[in-house]
Amino acid sequence: MNTWEEFFASELHKKSIRNLVCETEHDYRDYILYPQHSNVLEAFKLTPYNDVKAVIIGQDPYHEPGQAMGLSFSVPAGTKIPPSLRNIFKEYQSDLGYDIPSSGDLTKWAKNGVLLLNSILTVKKGEPLSCNYREYQVLFSDIIKFLAKRRKPMVFILWGKSAQSCERYINNETDRHLVLKASHPSPLSSYRNFFGTKPMSRTNEFLLSQKQEPIDWKL
Repeated sequence: MNTWEEFFASELHKKSIRNLVCETEHDYRDYILYPQHSNVLEAFKLTPYNDVKAVIIGQDPYHEPGQAMGLSFSVPAGTKIPPSLRNIFKEYQSDLGYDIPSSGDLTKWAKNGVLLLNSILTVKKGEPLSCNYREYQVLFSDIIKFLAKRRKPMVFILWGKSAQSCERYINNETDRHLVLKASHPSPLSSYRNFFGTKPMSRTNEFLLSQKQEPIDWKL
């Protein structure tokens, strides 16, 4: 397998994933669910498997109207930038020297090889972690294992304990991939060990060392 289409086709052979699909369809029927149905797999549409250079892992989508767009930490242009993303932009400015973006839309990153992956792909309006189903845990671990199997190296950017829980799946056979760990960019934890960690420039240094094109982070 070397495409997301092949991966998801294979996942559907698992009973737990078929159950997840049914549960999610029921949620869309019975609740207000984010992101829009058509955007649930947006991260995979915008960042093909073989094009992934870095993975930034979030937990679940934003749970207020007009925010979630299927990409971790990203919000549509014109939407107020959430606190965690504001802190990401502060580190972006400090790390790379660019101005802080006026828009929270990270689609350009996704199209430039950054897989903006939430470990849970849906959420009910106003209820964070409301779709934290066991089956999503299965799917998420399978996604990370599938990424880690790829021979072409990539960078896993793991912010916070939830994201770091997947580290055991990444380099269990080889050390080909780079793992960058820091505290979560949330205002509740960013002061611990987030600012000054330089995730963007360190990612590009690694990619260059692997004779890959660096990511164009500029927004």
